Amino acid sequence: MQNLVSSFYNWYRQTLRHSQYRWVLIAATLLYLVSPIDISPDFIPILGWIDDGTIVALLVAELSSWAIDAARSRQTIQTPRPDPGQPKKSANPDTVI
Repeated sequence: MQNLVSSFYNWYRQTLRHSQYRWVLIAATLLYLVSPIDISPDFIPILGWIDDGTIVALLVAELSSWAIDAARSRQTIQTPRPDPGQPKKSANPDTVI
């Protein structure tokens, strides 16, 4: 059972990281949440809500992790930071500020 859960988690995470399938998986997850057909039906108190809560937690965690990684990579690409040891350059190449 542990291997099955681990395999599903790895597949879900890798699929969300793949830009071509990301929106398909998000839509399928939302459809699963509103669908009456579940692993454990929602009319069973508590037990029926556990699988939905687990899927929502997995989706939110992976999307937030992906968004943070994307923001960090975008931030490092946009502005290279100047080296503080380097002298500043002026318009005149002979003058050092």
